[in-house]
Amino acid sequence: MPLATVSAQFTAIDWGIVAAFLVFTTLLGTRLAGKQATLRDFFLGGRKLPWYAVSGSIIATEISAVTFIGVPYVVFKPRGNFTYLQLGVFGSLLARIIVGFVLVPQYYRHEIYSPYDYMGHRLGPQVRTVTSGLFLLGALLAQSARIYLTMQIMIVLLHDQIGTLVKHLGLNELAWAAIILAVIAIGWALVGGITTVIWTNLTLFLTFLLGALVALGVVAAKLDGGLLEIFRVGLAAPNSAPPGTPAALNWGKFTFFDFSPSPIRDFTIWTAVIASTWGGLFSYGTDQLLVQGMFCCRDAREARKAIIGSAFGQVVTATVMLVGVGLYAYYQAHPLTGAARDLYNAKGDRIFPIFICQVVPVGLKGLIMAAALAAAISTIMGVLTALSQTVMGAFYAPLRKRWLDRRAAAGRCLHCGYDLRGRAHDRCSECGQPAGAPPADEDRRNLLLSRALIVFWGVVLCTLAYLTDAIAHREPSILQLALAAAGYAGGALLGCFALAFLPLGVDGRGYVWAAPLSVACVYALAWHNPASHWACAIFGAALLAGWLAWQLVPAGRDAGPRVLPAPVQFLVLLAGVVGMLLINFYGYWPNPDNPAKPLCVAWPWYAPLGSLVAVVWGYLLARRKVPAPAPDRAA
Repeated sequence: MPLATVSAQFTAIDWGIVAAFLVFTTLLGTRLAGKQATLRDFFLGGRKLPWYAVSGSIIATEISAVTFIGVPYVVFKPRGNFTYLQLGVFGSLLARIIVGFVLVPQYYRHEIYSPYDYMGHRLGPQVRTVTSGLFLLGALLAQSARIYLTMQIMIVLLHDQIGTLVKHLGLNELAWAAIILAVIAIGWALVGGITTVIWTNLTLFLTFLLGALVALGVVAAKLDGGLLEIFRVGLAAPNSAPPGTPAALNWGKFTFFDFSPSPIRDFTIWTAVIASTWGGLFSYGTDQLLVQGMFCCRDAREARKAIIGSAFGQVVTATVMLVGVGLYAYYQAHPLTGAARDLYNAKGDRIFPIFICQVVPVGLKGLIMAAALAAAISTIMGVLTALSQTVMGAFYAPLRKRWLDRRAAAGRCLHCGYDLRGRAHDRCSECGQPAGAPPADEDRRNLLLSRALIVFWGVVLCTLAYLTDAIAHREPSILQLALAAAGYAGGALLGCFALAFLPLGVDGRGYVWAAPLSVACVYALAWHNPASHWACAIFGAALLAGWLAWQLVPAGRDAGPRVLPAPVQFLVLLAGVVGMLLINFYGYWPNPDNPAKPLCVAWPWYAPLGSLVAVVWGYLLARRKVPAPAPDRAA
């Protein structure tokens, strides 16, 4: 079957359903968003959103197309099974409960826009800058992989249309898929800030929950025996249980438990209970992409209900995993042929879109594909808002405040810069505005810049997604690629929260150096080749040189005594760099199946390792906090 025929089976009726869905969701989100007059409205939703809307938005952002399209392939592929669900049933649920009862109350003591504001208040402004930069790094890495998967869906879905663009305008299929997706996501994110994102995401969540159920129903209807046949074939699937699984727990594709102690396996009970719980504290407690919704709730109690209630998203994950078993059963009876087989062989993650285009009836395939696009766009909208918000809060706002403070100290009008020295008027004689008040157009300026940043990050993300094609082959699936990418900076962010929350009595000066060391250790754990050896060596030398140069800068009057003497702190940092190099050179196992690709520690352990490095080195390289001066009672 020609590839054009695969995409041509997506009819005008299906396109009409997708278009109607996009229009309806846009109008609904715009209507519910209301007027966005200030940054508080744009990024906090006025702190008036109901917990169930925030909870649905968290689910939609977390699931994305990586779950809706990628998870069925994780079950469908050879040796695929249900062990991935362990991470959600055990790890993420425990993490949500801890975040709801421990982290959320800390955040709601102040009106803040991100977790990095909290860390900055506790450890110093330089920490807010570092953590915000880490979030930018982690979001760009992880979300580019998610967008890359969505682009693969669009290549299957829009092959004919994209082929016409390639023929007449140049570029390739992947580039045009990125452009189309960027235009849709940026347009939606620009409409009304976080309020639009949350209400739209709630609608999208309900849509792809319905889409998953419809897809499961269609798969069952196409099999003789229906749903029972899915279970029969799945239970009988050979070689699907992990090696060493007891016979009583060998349920074929439905095998849930993996008790292997091997650190190189991604989905074991130990990675679920320990690593996934640990890493989940980062995802649900310090990742602005998921946390931003919680800040929009009325109070801490509502935010707690939102984050714990979002565990319901595991129902969607289980449903699409069952779809994966159904796809396995269907293609056992109807093997892939022709162009459809070529599409699958090129990218295994395309199996569900291929099934939608070829097998699902007209009308229903439009609904399921709308759900797939909903899952993708919801995540992109959320990350664009989060990236814009982080840049505004961590970088632009402090610079703007310092600029206004300098103008006020110089005796100039904050609105027009007119020299007010020697004049006792309440209003500036040049522009007529209140002399000491912030500029009247400050809110409009901030909103304009926020929207400009959304456009900028949309372009950057889709460009990185296009470049992800060069490394997509490294992981068994795009799902694992996306999840692994989030761990590079996640551990450092979680370690910073620990330093801020625990009563350690230190400032953030040590963390400034521990954070890059943490990211480098995770990179050293994940990559083992000559290029990574050089990268780690150069980075280690630069980190040591930078720390030595930093010692020449006066510490300032607010600096307390060092936790350790300076020479000892240098030896501590040196030990960290040496450890990072040893991990990079020797932290792997030979791979008998592919000698060029060594076996490494599984990605769920990235965040725990990174957080340990950030906490230990962040403490040992720090200075003691100087107590605030007691108030003068006589005054």
